[in-house]
Amino acid sequence: MTPTAEPTLTQAVLDSFAGCPGDRLRTVMSSLVRHLHAFASEVKLSEEEWFAGIRFLTEVGQTCDDKRQEFILLSDTLGLSMLVTALNNERPPGCTEATVFGPFFVEKAPEVANGADIAQGAQGEPCYVSGHVRSLDGSPIANAQIDVWQSDEAGFYDVQYAELDQHQARARLHSRADGSFDFRSILAVPYQIPNDGPVGKMLANLARHAWRPAHLHFMIVAPGYERLITHVFRSDGPYLDSDAVFGVRPTLVADWLRHEAGVAPDGTRSDKPFYTLDYAFVLNPASPAA
Repeated sequence: MTPTAEPTLTQAVLDSFAGCPGDRLRTVMSSLVRHLHAFASEVKLSEEEWFAGIRFLTEVGQTCDDKRQEFILLSDTLGLSMLVTALNNERPPGCTEATVFGPFFVEKAPEVANGADIAQGAQGEPCYVSGHVRSLDGSPIANAQIDVWQSDEAGFYDVQYAELDQHQARARLHSRADGSFDFRSILAVPYQIPNDGPVGKMLANLARHAWRPAHLHFMIVAPGYERLITHVFRSDGPYLDSDAVFGVRPTLVADWLRHEAGVAPDGTRSDKPFYTLDYAFVLNPASPAA
């Protein structure tokens, strides 16, 4: 008979993995079981608390759909997403740091040319974004694929609006031969992550806020280089020291410069004040294939 007393139960579960053909799977599952059992023992988990945890995870899963990933929010707000990002994105000094992916990325965003207005009607103050994509040695990276996405001034991403029939504040473009790129969008603003679901209830019970500092999302891919997933944060905004998902890195904080109405960077005239952001991304060369 399999022993079920607490001191031997953990080992019994570990022994049951003996026939697992995958070394990595066995390693991960064994560590997971040891830590879960140690956690339950340390806090003397009650049956009521255990059932509450199961209900919570069930509700997290039931909240997920094709436009919302509550499990990513849970991982983000517990710092796990940022920890995994840090563990898997160690780069030499000088390379742009990675940060969390977030739950609102969309595959195959609209492809646009440099200089395009990617806001496409999203509400917000005008903002002109420019930058360069470079290698660690300073050489330009041409034709790098750049995905960019952000919320509108109300703090919502396009996929959170059921009535929208086109993407807004989201696009894909490519760097020029000299590594440069530019586009027009709207000013990034702080926003709350979705807090009307189980993760929001968890944050409220922990007396934590759900705010993220103002930022733009970038994903940059170029042959011969490691993929970069990152944000650029506004230096003049709140929550830089208390990001709900722990994603801020000092090197990713930049100045959004405010300009009075007048000639914009693209040569057109703006009848209202506008902002500009310029940021250089430095990619790390990919390791040679084994």
